[in-house]
Amino acid sequence: MTPITLTELCAIIGEVLDDSLAPSYWVKAEISSLSERGGHLYMELVDGKSAKVRATCWAGNKELLLAYFASETGQTLQPGMAILVETEIQFHPVYGLSLNIVNIDPSYTLGDIARQRQQTILQLQADGLLEAQQLLQLPTLIRRIAVISSANAAGYEDFKHQLDNSPYRFDTQLFGATMQGAGAEKSILAALEEISTVGGFDIVVIIRGGGATTDLSCFDSYTLCAVCAQFELPIVSGIGHTRDISVLDLVAHLSLKTPTAVAEWLIHRMDEQKSRIADLRVRLQRTKERQILIRRHRIELLRQRLTACNPERIYRMGYSLLTKDGHVIRSVNELQPGDQITTHLADGIVHSTIINS
Repeated sequence: MTPITLTELCAIIGEVLDDSLAPSYWVKAEISSLSERGGHLYMELVDGKSAKVRATCWAGNKELLLAYFASETGQTLQPGMAILVETEIQFHPVYGLSLNIVNIDPSYTLGDIARQRQQTILQLQADGLLEAQQLLQLPTLIRRIAVISSANAAGYEDFKHQLDNSPYRFDTQLFGATMQGAGAEKSILAALEEISTVGGFDIVVIIRGGGATTDLSCFDSYTLCAVCAQFELPIVSGIGHTRDISVLDLVAHLSLKTPTAVAEWLIHRMDEQKSRIADLRVRLQRTKERQILIRRHRIELLRQRLTACNPERIYRMGYSLLTKDGHVIRSVNELQPGDQITTHLADGIVHSTIINS
């Protein structure tokens, strides 16, 4: 056999592939890694441990493809995501075999996201964590609030503005975190750990707003949701999901749509407590008045009893009182002839001498 060069071999391989393969194939795979360079999107696609292939989405097609995917799924492409893509098989003498991504089916990824989300919910339920936060009681007055948010997020500014312009004084402390993207879960977990270390808070508020609505898969993470479910303080979420509630919303003590809604809830709760205190104050005044009336009534009853027992009243009824040497005579057996007695009447006294008894 006549030897050929490596370049000639690669050319033969390319020709065979071109002649024997279809123009494109729809491929199911998982994104192992992803990066952007020079306007192009570079991925490494895997199928478990059995296959690994490089894939590229060229700049001319990238923006349209990513926008379509985001509008349908509410998320951006990221490592670990299952995708269904239409690919053209390419063979390069230097770079070897690779795939050129020309189209994507968002419904496949949505199905996988929904499946993973449901698995997370079922696992939390099996572990007894789905309603664990509901066992915690909210403080009567919520004043010291730990806030997990991006420091520059418009949602956080709205939240602060709402509280600062309320008639109440709230003490908020920001624990800055990344609220979207690959590093969000780790960042939020670190913020929760720091809150536990600092201590002294009434509740934790996790808010996000003012940014893109995509790339929020971290809030469906089992690890993050399990930590939140078991957190020692009530957690209120306001992460601005527009399509559906996240798993974090399900495990939180209270879920509200936006950061502004969370601030309004805090203010409304203070309004309720203020009203309750005012009501208790009125009830206390009424109780005091009622007690005063009861005591006055009791005093009147005692006065009437004392009046009924007054000897002068008895005298006026025709009765009299006999005394001897200042002692009340209750029986004739106490008297002897010659004893000096005094008869007490309503209008005076009479002195008498006993003749016989």
